[in-house]
Amino acid sequence: MRPLDRFQSIKIKLGILVAATVTLSAFVTWLGLYNHLGPTRTLPLAIVVSLVGTQFLARGMTSPLREMTAAARAMAAGDYSQRVQATSRDEVGQLAQAFNTMAQDLGSADTLRRELVANVSHELRTPVTALQAQLENIVDGVSEADPATMQVALAQTERLGRLVAYLLDLSRIEAGAVGLDITDVPLQEFLEDAADGAALVSGDKGLTFPVVVTPADLVVPADPERLHQVVANLLHNAVRHSPAGEEVRMVASRVGPNVRIEVIDHGPGIAQAQRSQVFERFVRGNMPTTTGQISTGGTGLGLAIVRWAVELHGGTIEVADSEVGCTMRLTLPAQRQP
Repeated sequence: MRPLDRFQSIKIKLGILVAATVTLSAFVTWLGLYNHLGPTRTLPLAIVVSLVGTQFLARGMTSPLREMTAAARAMAAGDYSQRVQATSRDEVGQLAQAFNTMAQDLGSADTLRRELVANVSHELRTPVTALQAQLENIVDGVSEADPATMQVALAQTERLGRLVAYLLDLSRIEAGAVGLDITDVPLQEFLEDAADGAALVSGDKGLTFPVVVTPADLVVPADPERLHQVVANLLHNAVRHSPAGEEVRMVASRVGPNVRIEVIDHGPGIAQAQRSQVFERFVRGNMPTTTGQISTGGTGLGLAIVRWAVELHGGTIEVADSEVGCTMRLTLPAQRQP
């Protein structure tokens, strides 16, 4: 029981505790003397009753501290599910609420760390295994070191390089060691260059990459390297999920005080309920799509990097509504931020 929880200050609670103890002691003393018990029996009785009353009230006041001690010991052993009952409104109650928030954050961080290790191990193992098998076949004479074989090995090496680059970017993000070199980027030329690069990596899928910029001389203040990283990641996802022979369209226009860039594909799309999750770290494309299919592949890091780079520019990134396929909508300020 916590009879003093209704009070909002620990000072008030201590004052009530002292007053209650003194009052109870005085009452027991009066009662003992009134019944002719004498000082030798009245005084010890008053002390015992006062201690019992103090213990009853103080136990409720200090129970959150005992719970926090037990929870801290459990957290030290790796159990972050412990929570403290924060029913009081005083400083101890506020401390208990802060402790619960800290425990939740630590639990989330620990879960993320475990997922990070598991996912990175998986992502590294897959191309390394494929590359090792390819090289072993060449060494054993099973396969020839012809251009086609070496192209497969190169693709696995490039995949490893992308993963390492993503991880380095994430480490720089968390360390706050990344800045921007803002210049005026002409979008027509910029997007056409990005389209040419996407066409090279699309292979034999026969994809086309039309670019529509309105007006044609539209520019956006951005860091060209980071913006290229954003667009290249979006195009990479679009290429991976687009059916052969389709187009991946890039559309840029001025919308009020912002510049909007959209990458539009004709793939399976992303279900409405999953759109807010695709920009989280290590959330792959293996989620329900708008057609009920399952879209797989990717490291789950690319779109997390995209969101970070866009937010660093003061912009936003979202999966926009579209009748078919998937539309990734990037919005950046049209004017330089102070």
